[in-house]
Amino acid sequence: MPFRLPDSRINWTNSSFLIGTALISVTAVPVYIWKVGLDWFQAGLFFVLFIAAGLSITLGYHRLFAHKAFKAKWPVKLATLIFGASAFENHALAWVSDHRRHHKHTDHDDDPYDISQGFWHAHIGWILFSVNPEPPWDNVNDLRKDKLVMWQVNNYVLIAVTAGFILPAALGYLYSGWMGALGGFLIGGVARVTAVQHMTFFINSLCHTIGSRPYSDRCSARDSGLMAIFTFGEGYHNYHHEFQHDYRNGVRWWQWDPTKWTIWTLNKLGLVQDLRRVGDEKILVAQVTEVRRRMARKLENASLNAKSRELLQAATARMDELVDQWTELKEHYLARAESLKNGCAESAGDRIEEARRSLEAMRREVQDAWRLLDQLPQFA
Repeated sequence: MPFRLPDSRINWTNSSFLIGTALISVTAVPVYIWKVGLDWFQAGLFFVLFIAAGLSITLGYHRLFAHKAFKAKWPVKLATLIFGASAFENHALAWVSDHRRHHKHTDHDDDPYDISQGFWHAHIGWILFSVNPEPPWDNVNDLRKDKLVMWQVNNYVLIAVTAGFILPAALGYLYSGWMGALGGFLIGGVARVTAVQHMTFFINSLCHTIGSRPYSDRCSARDSGLMAIFTFGEGYHNYHHEFQHDYRNGVRWWQWDPTKWTIWTLNKLGLVQDLRRVGDEKILVAQVTEVRRRMARKLENASLNAKSRELLQAATARMDELVDQWTELKEHYLARAESLKNGCAESAGDRIEEARRSLEAMRREVQDAWRLLDQLPQFA
């Protein structure tokens, strides 16, 4: 039988817009650049609006509204709602509702962008085809009380078109007339929208397909340093699914997470507050639990050779030793830190420092264990 699309399920508005902007981006945009050229203004306009829209999605829609990882004053909310709309990824209420259902039902049927239904579905198919019946927005009642959010919901199309297309066209016109306006519309508008959208979509598809799972493999979410570069830090997706209310995605100092740095800067400026973050101990415990579980699973493999088994057993024993040491330190010292400081500050400080050294030793041991697990196939 010939292949037929489920016509009754096609979301014609979404499909027309997404396919239309993609086609313009790969046809009209290159023609304009070929005929007119690409100067510093048009390139700068693209990147500035790409950053504004991208950060508004990651910082505003995602970490602020969906996960309440921090609190923000109205100028930050307003800016992210305006430029978040310019990404044409729907208004904040719908976006957050979908995302909260994604976290609640990851990899199951009620997950809007369930990766188990295929890469294409998770990337864009779920947007092109409507779900019948549409799920209720009963998980965003908190946002319904926010006047700025509801202002954006009620004026979404006007805000999106103005900030997404009219603004870059107007800036292009001011720079170099009508040809500049066309360039602003095509490059700062259409091409930029396409780029921002597909970077977001790749978090739903690629970051549930390729990458590492150092914190938990209970779901398909994966860490991808490469995708973090293009999504302002959202690529550390395995961490995010394990600790979704942390305002950070890249928790190590060297991990690329401009959204985290922006939130931190806004906090220093007094524009955001109450930053939520998971303690180092809890993060490390998750890593230790995951690596010990995977080592135990490897040891169950009957085909594992003697050398590999010996290496795994030694690593497991060392990990158990460090965990026991940390548990003892935490129970006897950290829980009593304040009282110890009142009675003997120097002694308490020494003990707390001992606990920190134990955590660092565990962190190094986890890294060594992951390297061992990566090498094991060549021994087995």
